[in-house]
Amino acid sequence: MANTGQPQIGHWADNAVLAGTSRNTAPVTNPATGEVTGRVALAGAEDARAVIAAAKAAFPAWRDTSLTKRVSVLFRFRELLNERRQELAEIITSEHGKVLSDALGEVTRGQEVVEFACGMPHLLKGGFTENASTGVDVNSVRQPLGVVGVISPFNFPAMVPMWFFPLAIAAGNTVVLKPSEKAPSSALWLARLWAEAGLPDGVFNVLQGDKTAVDALLEHRDVKAISFVGSTPIARYVYAQGTAHGKRVQALGGAKNHAVVLPDADLDLAADAMVNAGFGSAGERCMAVSAVVAVGGVGDELVAKIAERARSLVTGDGTRGSDMGPLVTAAHRDKVASYVDAAERDGAKLVVDGRTVRADGAADGFWLGPTLLDGVRTDMSCYQDEIFGPVLSVLRVDTYEEALQLVNDNPYGNGTAVFTNDGGAARRFRNEVEVGMVGINVPIPVPMAYYSFGGWKSSLFGDTHAHGTEGVHFFTRAKVVTTRWLDPSHGGLNLGFPQNA
Repeated sequence: MANTGQPQIGHWADNAVLAGTSRNTAPVTNPATGEVTGRVALAGAEDARAVIAAAKAAFPAWRDTSLTKRVSVLFRFRELLNERRQELAEIITSEHGKVLSDALGEVTRGQEVVEFACGMPHLLKGGFTENASTGVDVNSVRQPLGVVGVISPFNFPAMVPMWFFPLAIAAGNTVVLKPSEKAPSSALWLARLWAEAGLPDGVFNVLQGDKTAVDALLEHRDVKAISFVGSTPIARYVYAQGTAHGKRVQALGGAKNHAVVLPDADLDLAADAMVNAGFGSAGERCMAVSAVVAVGGVGDELVAKIAERARSLVTGDGTRGSDMGPLVTAAHRDKVASYVDAAERDGAKLVVDGRTVRADGAADGFWLGPTLLDGVRTDMSCYQDEIFGPVLSVLRVDTYEEALQLVNDNPYGNGTAVFTNDGGAARRFRNEVEVGMVGINVPIPVPMAYYSFGGWKSSLFGDTHAHGTEGVHFFTRAKVVTTRWLDPSHGGLNLGFPQNA
């Protein structure tokens, strides 16, 4: 990489930084100041081959390492992560912009998957049937795939990779992580922690870069599976390209998460939830609530309560105790603001305007405050698109049936929530809604690590969700062994298809 005087963020292979051969780099910025804090390597084809080769070379020995030894390394990683999570949170805040408390929450949720993966000996138990046929035993085992690729987004640079790589590593695979070039440093921090925990060379690797790096993972014959989280167009591309090259793929895409507020709901609880879920992490969450569906006559009171709370939030530098930080880049800030412009032109009522926010931070930070739109229609771009910013749109309907239809008609199906004190209505919604993750009076229904994370419809490409037992199955494949220990000379000749007897 060219020497620019700024810190260089390289690749990681065989438990060491790999500078790489490509001289292409991209700037990494602190969103709260607009300052360029480093330059990340953009891998070329040769760099990708080198990192993948390190993972391939490490696989046979790691596959044959005992479960006991693998899990002991995982436990050590968990302890180190717990001791130093503040350090990781500070890195996340410096490159993504989310406030420190939110970054700490991200690390904690990722650590839950590490802890779940520590139970891999139980999760990998196979089955055994004695005497399935006379003198014949049958058993099943689950074995690792080989080299697996993880392609993660900028908004959760630690948690999303940790949805995947703890399970992959504990199951005996080797990993190549391709982080977002907008927030690349967390991946290297995690790689160093793995090395300190005793993970052998080549088991966990980092390939920095852009589309070139992604395509290398999708096309390389030695990469057996791909886990991806990002926007729906890219998820669709990753799934199509990965499967076309014979890979197992789980590609989690975008979202337009609705919260349905029924007439009997506790409106103070609902308003708190809408603000927390809509504006946390500046709305840069795939599980953020971005569409509030007010049912019956609750709209005016609900909007007033949300607006009051939104106006009380402090937008600013995530290290200063603010409620909400900046957006990740200036370009993304401007794109989100353009949706607010369009909504205003299309006739939505602008209740709280985040474009004029006075942030507690540097003048060059990428600021956009909490924004509340009322009277939104389904034909508006602010409703149709995943904005990925602190913009909350309120739609009004008369009945539960209309609200349900609105949610089910949306092409996305990642997360949803219903707010009500009626158990029957909640049970009906849970059953009828066509969405993968459902909250009842819970605005961000992200499952615990021992349940799976994933949406329906255009929010998921592939049939396997992240973490939980589905994650274990994704990173392993079944093998069934049929055994007979009788003297083969007693078998005789028989050209017919084998039959149980």
